[in-house]
Amino acid sequence: MTATIPQPLSGAQSLQPLLSLVSADLADAEAVMSRMTSSSVSLIPELAGYLISNGGKRIRMALSLGCAKLMNYRGRRHLSLAAAIEFIHTATLLHDDVVDHSDLRRNKPAAHTIWGNEAAIAVGDFLLSRAFEMLVEDGSIEILQTVSRASGVISTGEVVQLAAQRQIRTSEAEYFEIIGAKTAALFEASCAVIGFLPGGSEAIAADLGRFGQAIGIAFQLTDDALDYASTATRMGKNPGDDFREGKVTLPVILAFARGSRADRLFWEEAMQGLKASDADLAHALHLLTETDAIQDTLERANRYIEDAKEILSYFGDGAAKEALISAADFAVSRGN
Repeated sequence: MTATIPQPLSGAQSLQPLLSLVSADLADAEAVMSRMTSSSVSLIPELAGYLISNGGKRIRMALSLGCAKLMNYRGRRHLSLAAAIEFIHTATLLHDDVVDHSDLRRNKPAAHTIWGNEAAIAVGDFLLSRAFEMLVEDGSIEILQTVSRASGVISTGEVVQLAAQRQIRTSEAEYFEIIGAKTAALFEASCAVIGFLPGGSEAIAADLGRFGQAIGIAFQLTDDALDYASTATRMGKNPGDDFREGKVTLPVILAFARGSRADRLFWEEAMQGLKASDADLAHALHLLTETDAIQDTLERANRYIEDAKEILSYFGDGAAKEALISAADFAVSRGN
């Protein structure tokens, strides 16, 4: 049985308008990334180049560059800021894949399966150091504080998630604390830093940050739903990874709360790793569908996207605004 994936509430469903709008800036930002990963230690550019060439849709970079267009920023600082954010994101993925024992990343073998755990972690640390080197060179204390704070929040979120792993009685509040830290914090920072560039203000940075945060939460809600209701081709990772790793995500929290005593016993055993077969995953999907847990998770994601688009209403109309609206819708339409 497959779950029904709801459509976004309104608007387009593509990241392409934003990618087209910022294509030149995106190429320049990627050139910055390539330059900053050059090293006499061959493993660093080799592993980093593998990650950059398989960089996915670069949604955080695109949002940064799109926000610069929204502000009519004419300089070049946004390029290194976008690259720094992407380095931080890539480093967290390297570390997460080692911790989670994930074999796939964007439909390609995860870096640690090729170069080993030690190399993946070390290059992740290298990327983090390069990111903060660029932020220091930028010279804005507000930007440095914003990204430093986000990095601390992300690290804390990782610890909270590890503590909550396999804990079936994780509350919705605890879950949203985790995704607000692990995912939304970097989305927030990727947009907020642009507000501190010339032409911006603290108020604009705050608005852009809230826009990014809403997209980040919606993005993670969608990921957590699609882990059960999508395929490896669409998701770039093995479906059911969260189930087998005992990650108590919102669909599981909702299904557990709404289920019978037998259903709750199943979830308790599954999250403890006692039920991890393909048949168990199929039964989990049945329970998630029966309790509307996937549907409700995606509908919540849609509500966050509506909040994000409402924030954009404060800005003037134009191609950048429309592209960002389309990108917001894309965050919840990836499974369609």
